[in-house]
Amino acid sequence: MWHTQGIRTAEGNDDLVPRLLLTDGPHGLRKQVEGSDPLALDNGIRATCFPPAVTLGSTWNPALVERVGAAIGREARAEQVAVVLGPGVNIKRSLLCGRNFEYLSEDPVLAGRIGAALVRGIQSIGVGASLKHSAANNQETDRLRVSADIDERTLREIYLAAFEHVVTHAAPWTVMCAYNRVNGTYASEHHELLTRILRQEWGFDGLVMSDWGAVDDRVRALTAGLDLEMPPTHTDAAVVDAVLAGTLDEEVVDRAAGRLLALVDRTRAESRHPTSTPVALDAHHQLARAAAADGAVLLKNDDGLLPLSPTAPQTIALIGPFAAVPRYQGSGSSRVTPTRVDGPLDAIRALVGAAVIVETVPDDGADTDTDTDTDTVALAARADVTVLFLGLPDEAESEGFDRTDIVLPVDQLRLLDRVAAVTDRLVVVLANGGVVSVAEWQDRASAVLELWLPGQAGGLAVADLLFGRTNPSGRLTETIPLRLEDSPAYLHFPGAEGTVTYGEGLYVGYRYYDTLHVPVAYPFGHGLSYTTFEHTDLEVHLDGTTTLVAVTVTNTGPVAGAEVVQVYVRAHGTVGRPRHVLGGFAKLSLEPGAGERVTIPLDARSFAYWSAREHRWRVEAGEAVIEVGASSRDLRLTTTITVPVDGHPPVLTPLSTVGEALEHPEAGPLLARPGGPIATMLADDTLDPGHHAMLRSVPLSRVAAFDPAIDVERLRALLAPPTEPRIG
Repeated sequence: MWHTQGIRTAEGNDDLVPRLLLTDGPHGLRKQVEGSDPLALDNGIRATCFPPAVTLGSTWNPALVERVGAAIGREARAEQVAVVLGPGVNIKRSLLCGRNFEYLSEDPVLAGRIGAALVRGIQSIGVGASLKHSAANNQETDRLRVSADIDERTLREIYLAAFEHVVTHAAPWTVMCAYNRVNGTYASEHHELLTRILRQEWGFDGLVMSDWGAVDDRVRALTAGLDLEMPPTHTDAAVVDAVLAGTLDEEVVDRAAGRLLALVDRTRAESRHPTSTPVALDAHHQLARAAAADGAVLLKNDDGLLPLSPTAPQTIALIGPFAAVPRYQGSGSSRVTPTRVDGPLDAIRALVGAAVIVETVPDDGADTDTDTDTDTVALAARADVTVLFLGLPDEAESEGFDRTDIVLPVDQLRLLDRVAAVTDRLVVVLANGGVVSVAEWQDRASAVLELWLPGQAGGLAVADLLFGRTNPSGRLTETIPLRLEDSPAYLHFPGAEGTVTYGEGLYVGYRYYDTLHVPVAYPFGHGLSYTTFEHTDLEVHLDGTTTLVAVTVTNTGPVAGAEVVQVYVRAHGTVGRPRHVLGGFAKLSLEPGAGERVTIPLDARSFAYWSAREHRWRVEAGEAVIEVGASSRDLRLTTTITVPVDGHPPVLTPLSTVGEALEHPEAGPLLARPGGPIATMLADDTLDPGHHAMLRSVPLSRVAAFDPAIDVERLRALLAPPTEPRIG
């Protein structure tokens, strides 16, 4: 189940080709105990359970995530693991995807940069990473056969962009294909995705493997570019038969085998490097603690209720289903058996001084279906501050199924109502892998801390955050809407009859909410701090093909903290675009009163769109607005720049219009020849604007009817034949 097939020498006493061990666990090692059920998900060896991707993404901190990746690599190396199956960089298209806790963001720029950091960290130790799940694996419903039907531009700009960044900037040793079909073709058999784009365009030189059980036809998969089927099945004969029948080129088999041998050689070479022994599990636990705190998002903090004092005389009530027994990771194939687990109750009691009384109730307020919560309400009424731990239980979200709503469980909402009725100093701490709605209850809480799934040291992290040992610096990687019905994929998820149409197109997450000015509970990029930051002195200049955005950030508050500077680009042009898109970001820590100049580079892609007509990225010359701020709706500085032409004239076909052709350096002068009817009409300001619009919309194949004197043969020489979408 977890090894590639090895080949032994004829004598059988040595490995000619050793088998490789692959293990689950993007946020930790899920290596199964030797001899246990290979299909079980809860029989892994003990390993550090770091925060899952939902939390790591919320750090907006590639440097920290790279350290987490290196720690995972060290533990994998110690267990003779060749490849760790992760990270997942699929886009959070719908709030309901059951596996959202394993993914990083609704934005491909953020997902790509955090994913690349994790890959770099893992592979720095000589262990391979496996970038997954390629591509368009954005739901669990019917995932083994559903066809994700996506137009070419949306696929490129949203669903492939994070994969592209990780491949081109971090060079993962392996890529894992998804279960689903993409526009009718299984991902494991998709030549356009696995060969033409991944290898020929992006330059990937590693091995492509299947997700476990994702291969429908091994021969077609090999031809498309899938090198390794996992787990190994009994379909070798089909490959041999196809070669003998002449329907499968033997070179295809050789190429796939060669890529597996190259991975074997790579792991052999890396295994000769000295390893750090033993693995520093205590240090990894502290790293997990830091990552959990860095990824927690302070959504709300009225009247500065947080941080609480760890020494001032007070009674603090800890209530709720996750106060003593935390929920710290998701369910499914990424479930790690932790080396230890620190819960909030014990961590808080260990942190506070003798003057602070920390109380809870025996059942932690979890049993609210009966009237046995009288003690819980009484405790909240007499406490100075109540901290209520809520969230989603294991059974609410997991690999294998999607959620049906985004509300907290009914019993938790009932508990919140009863507690809020007796205290006006209420802190809600959330533990959940996917977004939960807060609009219906947050006005009854003074502070809301979104902890996500914090990993095995989450209890220590939440204690650090609540009492100010750590200043919250996480930021939302996905928008929290007022209602599920407001979300862009609501009408198109999860599809039916084997197909899901990505009808919202480019308008995923904040691209939708911000473009249409849809009210939200909290916008993309939002996150509060115990201090304040000022952004000043925005400067933008072009350095070759890179646009450099420089801004000064100053900590204007009383304590040290970290700010995430977010740069958004609002590009104009002839094609429809979202209001703005994230171009880059930087996270910096500042002492009180300190300021720092930070420069954030934007490459040409930040201004480009994917032309489905020309099958390439295009940058349109013109003006673009650069926005700098602390969220997609907290934009503090803006400036307008001029974007230069990208040097590639538009591709013209017989169906291109007069208006499009006028922008072409050769076709434009040909059409608008002096004295000709086209030039005359365009220059006549007395004509109704509709005449100009009508003329500019005429296809070139019919332009001779408007100007018989046009050199039709010369015009035809400039035209390329009409093209069909490549992704199909």
